[in-house]
Amino acid sequence: MLLAIAPLALNAQNFESTRKAPQLGFSVNLTDFTAKNITNGGNYNPGASLYFWNSLSNKIDYSFRYNAIFSNYTKKPAGGEWCINEFELSFHGRLLNDNHFIQPFATAGIGAGNYSQSWAAYVPVGLGVQVNLFSEGYVFLQSNYRLSTSTAKVDNNMFYSVGFTAPIGHAKKPAEPKPLPPPPVVKAIVYDRDGDGVPDSIDQCPDVKGLAALHGCPDSDGDGIADKDDKCPNEKGTAKYHGCPIPDTDGDGINDEEDKCPTVAGLARYQGCPIPDTDGDGINDEEDKCPTIAGPASNHGCPEVKEEIKKMVELSAKNIYFTPASDKIVSRSFKSLDEVVAILKSDKNLKLDIGGYTDNTGKADKNLQLSKDRAKAVYTYIIGKGIDAGRLSSEGYGQENPLADNKTAEGRLKNRRVELKLKY
Repeated sequence: MLLAIAPLALNAQNFESTRKAPQLGFSVNLTDFTAKNITNGGNYNPGASLYFWNSLSNKIDYSFRYNAIFSNYTKKPAGGEWCINEFELSFHGRLLNDNHFIQPFATAGIGAGNYSQSWAAYVPVGLGVQVNLFSEGYVFLQSNYRLSTSTAKVDNNMFYSVGFTAPIGHAKKPAEPKPLPPPPVVKAIVYDRDGDGVPDSIDQCPDVKGLAALHGCPDSDGDGIADKDDKCPNEKGTAKYHGCPIPDTDGDGINDEEDKCPTVAGLARYQGCPIPDTDGDGINDEEDKCPTIAGPASNHGCPEVKEEIKKMVELSAKNIYFTPASDKIVSRSFKSLDEVVAILKSDKNLKLDIGGYTDNTGKADKNLQLSKDRAKAVYTYIIGKGIDAGRLSSEGYGQENPLADNKTAEGRLKNRRVELKLKY
């Protein structure tokens, strides 16, 4: 196939028209009935063509052509004629108008020829290059792949062509519009007292130099509002505020149009409002560890857990027992755990941290895992009684933080424990 050649655009005045006139031409051809494309080699049969070429639009042409192929190619055993006759109608599309020197085009059409002692149709598709000889003619180079509609009569084949055409008429040039006569020159006297280039007749500030865009009035601060209409002529502003900047009533650096609390100083992250105090305990939400429950500053904004409640929970924790070397809770522990559940149900804001500990008997890593498992067992029991999991946490600490000496049986017993800590 021919390589596509990029169009070379010359000045359009070198060509007669953007659309070619009707053309008559001839070409010399090579036809290969055996090869699939030009790189495969094959048996090239010479020929010649006569054709008529014309334009349908600035970018689409059509052509009628007669091809004579000097070949005895046939698919009949008895042999063929010495010359194959073909007739073809094709359409050619370009990207640019005709007033360019070199440009490629694509071809598609329909044709018929007398092959194998009978007629058969084919469909030519391919690429070509058009060379415009300054509207005095054209050179056409074409390469088509022709698909047979009846392979019993003719095979798909390649067709190569180099041709020349000359015009049999001239494309119509668009009529050039006649130039309009120049308008009559009328001399008029224009008064401009302040010399700003704006005639006094339309100058709203005829004694002060100004801008044409502001009808001859000055704009000292350059905010697009004439000084005569600007309440802040030396400070840039907006028309909405009569030339003054957007106000900031509370002076917090956030203008009133963006400030949701325009009369109270606040912060940008709260859209100009102060840091909120949701529970009204005097501690803002950013510093309050319990922002929805009122509490003293001494406890970071959280309420204090009552001492009698703390003691009840601590006592319940001392009555939690497990099967030795196991995380299975002994049934005698359930009463104490149920008391803790009741306390949690009585105050929905209370939370509970569960910590598991062991003595130093055995390996430290196994003790750590056992403490985690025991704390988790208590956690699971309490959740099972209807307490929201988000109110609980559990962790195991193994043999860390002993309460007594691990050298004695009594000390080891104290160290094997679960601690329960209430908080808000």
